[in-house]
Amino acid sequence: MARRERRPIGEAGWGWTCLTTVISLIYFFPVLWIILTAFKTHNDALAIPPKWFFTPTLDNFYQVFSRAYGLGAEAVDTGFDLFFFNSIFIAGSSVLIAVIIGTLAAYGFSRFPLKGNDTYLFIILTTRMLPPIIVIIPIFLMFRVTGLSGTYLGIILLYTAFNLPFTIWMMKSFFDELSPEVEDAARMDGSSETRVFFKICLPQVGAGIAATIVFGLILTWNEFLFALLLTGVETRTVPVAMAQTIGGDIGVRWGLLAAIETLFLIPVILVVFFLQNHLLRGVTFGTIKR
Repeated sequence: MARRERRPIGEAGWGWTCLTTVISLIYFFPVLWIILTAFKTHNDALAIPPKWFFTPTLDNFYQVFSRAYGLGAEAVDTGFDLFFFNSIFIAGSSVLIAVIIGTLAAYGFSRFPLKGNDTYLFIILTTRMLPPIIVIIPIFLMFRVTGLSGTYLGIILLYTAFNLPFTIWMMKSFFDELSPEVEDAARMDGSSETRVFFKICLPQVGAGIAATIVFGLILTWNEFLFALLLTGVETRTVPVAMAQTIGGDIGVRWGLLAAIETLFLIPVILVVFFLQNHLLRGVTFGTIKR
């Protein structure tokens, strides 16, 4: 096999590369600053001008997992271990349920359209258009009446309901891109509709499922309003823990807050890293011809 020669990058190529690098650094700078602050002492974090060179410390990470931060009246139980488990359990469960139900619904909307199909899809999408602050009062009252306030089941069902419209619309676009000829041939060979879905369609939209999982996880992982008002002491998530580190006589505990945020980033980064091969194909599905 002939070896493919690598073409040199022209002046325009170098220009676009430098521009992309600069933009990437601008977007990554806040994350870098959070990580650096997590390794600073309280005085270094408040230093003016900011310190770029300092002696790193792990005290902030120790305080995250300790039962209390500070002394006396300023002691605050971060509860990070419980909140971190709650975030993983609630976000993971809600995204998984939304992807399962949304994928089945998207396949139905794509392959068995009803009369007024577009109207149904628009109605589904309108439920995601509403800002959470608008619907928080009726949802809060509904949770109190049904006894779901402060429970895992309640917040998981709520996040699932908010993730479903996005999941259905996104997965439907992937099913619409598939060629139906292969499915028709399988049906003619005697395959059931269930077998066609699981054996033919589902493997082809794996990239779409990965992209949907990532976007749904990010939306759920960072949600704050519902987690603050509709969860209890034992079911609160990490964003609530971050809010609890703000305040007190000594001001914002920037080092502790940055340490929590740094640990909070790790699960999402790991999910994106392991799904990156499918993610690129998922977000460009239908725009790049194989």
